[in-house]
Amino acid sequence: MQKILIDTNFFLIPAQFNLDIFAEIHRIMDEKYEIYTLDKVLDEIKSLIKDPKQKQKDKKAAKLGLQLLKAKKVKIIKTTSKKPVDDIIADLKGYIIATQDMALKRRIKSKKIVLRQKNRLMLV
Repeated sequence: MQKILIDTNFFLIPAQFNLDIFAEIHRIMDEKYEIYTLDKVLDEIKSLIKDPKQKQKDKKAAKLGLQLLKAKKVKIIKTTSKKPVDDIIADLKGYIIATQDMALKRRIKSKKIVLRQKNRLMLV
């Protein structure tokens, strides 16, 4: 069974691009899979919602992402590392990483799920 780890910015896609990331992941995956995220990603989403400096549309995107995370019962991986989230994700082995972060995509050597042409996901 494949393990897919979703990064913070990926949870914002449904509101930003009107795209159901969970339906798209189901479409592109040929085998069974489970979806995970990090507890620190959850913290980042919550801080986006609370940050007064964030634009209203970004707060709405984060709120929708949080609702989807809970509704789809995404498994939360507890972390104890003090490293930044991107470093933790880059060091993970055995996961397909779903991210929009260009710097993180370059660091990840394993398979990735990325947004293509703002209307579909692709496994690369």
